Amino acid sequence: MVIQPTSFAALTWAGAASGSAAESWRIGTVLAARPLGVNPDGMMVLQIGALAVEAEAPRSQLPLQFQVRVLTLGAQPQLEVIMPHTPEPAIQVAMRERLPQQNGYAPLLATLDALAQRPALRQLPAYLRPALALLEHVVRTPAEVTRGEGLREAITRSGLFLESQLAQSHLDMAALSQEDWKGALLRLASLLDDYLPARRASNSSGSETPPPLQQRGLLPQPRVALPPELLNDDVDALLSRLHGEVHAALARVEVAQLEATTVPAWMIEIPLQGENGRDILQIQLERNVEADEASAWTLGFTLDLPALGPVQGELQLRDLRLGVRLWAERATTVHKLEHLFGPLRQQLAATGLILDQLSCQQGLPHASSPHSAILLKTMA
Repeated sequence: MVIQPTSFAALTWAGAASGSAAESWRIGTVLAARPLGVNPDGMMVLQIGALAVEAEAPRSQLPLQFQVRVLTLGAQPQLEVIMPHTPEPAIQVAMRERLPQQNGYAPLLATLDALAQRPALRQLPAYLRPALALLEHVVRTPAEVTRGEGLREAITRSGLFLESQLAQSHLDMAALSQEDWKGALLRLASLLDDYLPARRASNSSGSETPPPLQQRGLLPQPRVALPPELLNDDVDALLSRLHGEVHAALARVEVAQLEATTVPAWMIEIPLQGENGRDILQIQLERNVEADEASAWTLGFTLDLPALGPVQGELQLRDLRLGVRLWAERATTVHKLEHLFGPLRQQLAATGLILDQLSCQQGLPHASSPHSAILLKTMA
């Protein structure tokens, strides 16, 4: 921004230029400035250095204190406004750091599967094997997440709420860290840092940084196959790969945690032990905060199983009224799900819920999110 003083408030420019104050008004000089107010003629009065000057009011509001740099002299000098530095919010700094590091859980889960099948795994240091076993232990089973209490526990231990739970003095911190996904990741990451001190996780692929999870909306995540060259007994190569993937998964959890502080929604990812591999259940939980809907929730989910393909769903609960919409990429999966609608209606009726809608259609909905502009500044 450039301002152009039209005259001095108390002195003429020619008179001021011949005085001692002119010594500080050299081209390139930086001077302290502050607004004093507006005079009866509508001109803004500014104190710049030791002088008071009049200038046309700028288009944007000036801060209480700022600096100017002298660009030109003459009857009407030009001054460049140097705005004070505003520290970037800590959340945006943290988000910008973690976004390039984060990645989905599928590569990590594939590497864990490969390591579990390597005979040479027994040759790893004794302190590293329990940390690998702990991470595998916190992967949930389908039987757990298909029960209400089991799903609640899986969400609680997804890593999203670890720090808030650790702050509760009545909880067993050691037990909590062993049951929580992020706690297990932190433990393994620390040990791998010691085991592979020269290999730090980094984003060297040069690919475009993806937006935060809430901005992307629900996206099915299929299993990932390891490159053939890693399917041998080179455990060090697998551990090196695991090292980067653990740090990427940690960044993924922390991106979700940071987002949860800025929008009234949670994006939760739960690793599941599937048949001959591991899968990822992604849940988006959002509370409707409109005044006329005191109890309104929307729960979206997506899952990509080898036997069913990508499946997505949305449950909308308004008091006791429930709407359920399902989507499946495969026609055979649509038929399988519709075959279960009869028993599902009976189970819901037994709970006292009023089922307004229950449908399933082929094809996946377009991924979208109402929070697509919340963190645009973090991408700058």
